Amino acid sequence: MSDQTGATPKQQFDIQRIYLRDASLETPGAPQIFTEQWRPEVSLQLNTSQQSVEADTYEVVLHLTLTAKMGDKTIYLVEIQQAGLFVLTGFSQAQMGPMLGAFCPNVLFPYARESLDSLITRGGFPPLYLKPVNFDALYQQTQKAKQQKQQSAVSSGQTGSA
Repeated sequence: MSDQTGATPKQQFDIQRIYLRDASLETPGAPQIFTEQWRPEVSLQLNTSQQSVEADTYEVVLHLTLTAKMGDKTIYLVEIQQAGLFVLTGFSQAQMGPMLGAFCPNVLFPYARESLDSLITRGGFPPLYLKPVNFDALYQQTQKAKQQKQQSAVSSGQTGSA
């Protein structure tokens, strides 16, 4: 057996806390909207953010904005910031991006989905089931878009200085 001393540090992922950072429900069409036939068009905006809190501890926040409309009338607008404190040790810099940008949001999403549903039903509306989100694919798309933006900025900078 080989001695593991001096090898790459052991990776550790730990959830310190999951909490609802902010939540709001607006129902601008109430009470008239309750008398109409229920056929909403629902749109979801989803973003994530992260910040270092202390050594190896990060806050990741999943921002969800759900808007339900019938025609040009807004039925409700729900905003949720589902957050978590995560300890990540032993991960390389290349691994930290996917951990904070995809893995942690995957952990937070079921809590955010439950918070959204709870607010919506407390507002007197039928439950809403959000489909699972592939945060790995979203993270990859975001990284690809950032690379393309950087490449086009470099390209336009080079052609302008010729």
